[in-house]
Amino acid sequence: QVQLVESGGGLVQAGGSLRLSCVASGSIFSINTMGWYRQAPGKQRELVARITSGGSTNYADSVKGRFTISRDRPQNPVYLQMNNLKPEDTAVYYCNAAWTRLTRGYDSWGQGTQVTVSS
Repeated sequence: QVQLVESGGGLVQAGGSLRLSCVASGSIFSINTMGWYRQAPGKQRELVARITSGGSTNYADSVKGRFTISRDRPQNPVYLQMNNLKPEDTAVYYCNAAWTRLTRGYDSWGQGTQVTVSS
């Protein structure tokens, strides 16, 4: 099992910055990929950014050049640095870990942290 705890959300004006953190516990050595997703009211949850155990990253087109995903050590903790925030970035942000046990794949989710960007 992998458990995730996020922190760092809040209210910021457009153009401002926030950094989200995600700390994993449990079977962290089984984690393959960690990522950040977000869900705005009335919309589906979408991928924001993710990082593999090898350090490869990918981003949603809407955040490229503004957001950066990083980590201190392989897979834990993981950060999302968000710069030049826009009102359309307002959403609940969730940390995700994709992990493997006995050849089966699993997903774990954090509880979510609210990010609100005012215009």
